Amino acid sequence: MQYRTARDGRQLSVLGYGCMRFTRKGGGIDLDKAEREVMAAVEAGVNYLDTAYIYPGSEAAVGEILRRNGCRDRVNIATKLPQYLVRSRKGIDKYFDEELRRLGTDHADFYLMHMLSDIHSWQKLRELGIEEWIAEKKRTGQVRNIGFSFHGDTGAFLEVLDAYDWDFCQIQYNYMDETSQAGRRGLETAAARGIPVIIMEPLRGGRLAVHLPHEAEQILAGDGRGRSAAEWGLRWLWDQPGVTCVLSGMNSLDMVRENCRIADLARVGEFTEADRALIARLRTAVAGAVRVGCTGCGYCQPCPQGVNIPGVFRCFNEVPVDGLKRARHEYVQTTAMRRPAAGASRCVGCGKCEQHCPQHLAIREELKRAEKELETPLYRVVEQAYRIFKL
Repeated sequence: MQYRTARDGRQLSVLGYGCMRFTRKGGGIDLDKAEREVMAAVEAGVNYLDTAYIYPGSEAAVGEILRRNGCRDRVNIATKLPQYLVRSRKGIDKYFDEELRRLGTDHADFYLMHMLSDIHSWQKLRELGIEEWIAEKKRTGQVRNIGFSFHGDTGAFLEVLDAYDWDFCQIQYNYMDETSQAGRRGLETAAARGIPVIIMEPLRGGRLAVHLPHEAEQILAGDGRGRSAAEWGLRWLWDQPGVTCVLSGMNSLDMVRENCRIADLARVGEFTEADRALIARLRTAVAGAVRVGCTGCGYCQPCPQGVNIPGVFRCFNEVPVDGLKRARHEYVQTTAMRRPAAGASRCVGCGKCEQHCPQHLAIREELKRAEKELETPLYRVVEQAYRIFKL
């Protein structure tokens, strides 16, 4: 495992474990499976674990895994203040104290203001006394590094970056988002100031790793080096010196082993002009096939009407790749053959989902498009049958 340096001098593994996508079982996290995967990563040298207050069960799972294995001092825990829920200074303490209890620790190595999208969110926190709170927590050692995770445009990112003396930041960044979100400009501005940058959604929730359009698969096959789509996406990031740590939501031992292998081999500045040209071709091929830029993060959930929004969009995005027939079959299984039904037609247009979407998608409009293409008369028969017979 390779390491890059945080602002306080500690060494962070270039590969971090994103703990939002643990496998779920029986309504909760499959803790034993998550433990095997997390510990395989830790044994391979991964020392940065990223979780958050709103990731269902994640903080408690991380805390239990570390307790079982007695390895709290081997890793850096990063978790996040749900600033969008905070209404008072007492609220800040309430959420933070609960997070420490869930994690079974007395401090957060890296603590983020979660999902800032513009300067106004930070200003609201300042009015509640967040700067004094940070100073107090740093003095007591309960917070070692303070940062923010960001979803917005480049201009807003630079405003937030200027607003405080941050120890680190976390951005969505991949070869499809090079000029959107914080983008390369945001990354390089932070790096020039000595602010470590943690990368989330390096493969767009797996969209840049699997189910690529046929043209993209041909591009990869033609390279001849046998690198997977995931490997190209990760190497593109680690080629850049401003990238400190790349988070991967690993949920299989094979994925852990493969990502650790790549993290051990990738180097800053290794990309050739031919490599950059290949990425450019991949970007064009993928952009031509993606209908909805959903990463499957689940921030839009739960829908008050039960719509499985990430599932709907996953099937909708499969149409250009796998064909309409297969996508419709998958859609029936994903939304109609479950209780209660979770299809796009259940949307009533309340807009709650759009308030929380990090990608700022027009979810209601896209759901209508998905409904029109995927919900056939046969779909409605299956959905009705499951409702009547309570299958």
